[in-house]
Amino acid sequence: MTTSSAVHRSCLRLIATAVIAVAIVATTYAHEAENVVLFDGKTLNGWTTQEGKPVAGGWEVADGAIHLRSGKSSVGNILTAREYGDFDLSFEWKIATGGNGGLKYRVRDYGGKLRGCEYQIIDDAHYGNEIAAKTSSGAIYDLYEPMQEKQLRPPGEFNSARIVVRNNRVQHWLNGRLIVSATIGSADWVARLAKSKFVEFDKFALNERGRLMLTDHGSEAWYRNLQFRPLEAPNGKSKSVAITEQHGN
Repeated sequence: MTTSSAVHRSCLRLIATAVIAVAIVATTYAHEAENVVLFDGKTLNGWTTQEGKPVAGGWEVADGAIHLRSGKSSVGNILTAREYGDFDLSFEWKIATGGNGGLKYRVRDYGGKLRGCEYQIIDDAHYGNEIAAKTSSGAIYDLYEPMQEKQLRPPGEFNSARIVVRNNRVQHWLNGRLIVSATIGSADWVARLAKSKFVEFDKFALNERGRLMLTDHGSEAWYRNLQFRPLEAPNGKSKSVAITEQHGN
């Protein structure tokens, strides 16, 4: 065997090894990306208080759901310990009569205040104060109102919800129907933001990554069956995902 032949074969072996290694890493990433467990149905592992401490007090796990007990005073919001980029999140929620809550995403610190976009959760029919369309259930809170034909189940019954965030495009779903669509940073977004309570926060929601938050507004609430799928590829770019309207949920 000539020296050049040996070198050639050695190079081929190195290339083959590198290809196999890349394939293993890609396969592992794909597996992890499809299997992010936000809530295991038994514990609040992976969630923290706003101070970064383990969750205690009024939050608990009951019958396979994250349960916020009602009380005279707020016990505080809870957040995921990790930040996430683009995602597709499905979950079920219910709230007590007259209650108010919400699930926030792209949450980050704005000068000591944790803020983010919010999937509004509220009892539209019995909440004490008058509810505007942009603060009703399913809205992107104070920014985008849901479609009037939304189908909201009464307090005490679980609703199915879905939030999709991909390349700054946001969708809110309620009981199998798409009820809100928006594009973060668009001209329409900027105009609505200027009229909202979030105008004071510079570059609000323009961060591509952030934490998830379950809010405490003093109302009893339940969240279960959280199914979270990241939509980011290994290069950090958004993966494609098919969006089709669902009925009968």
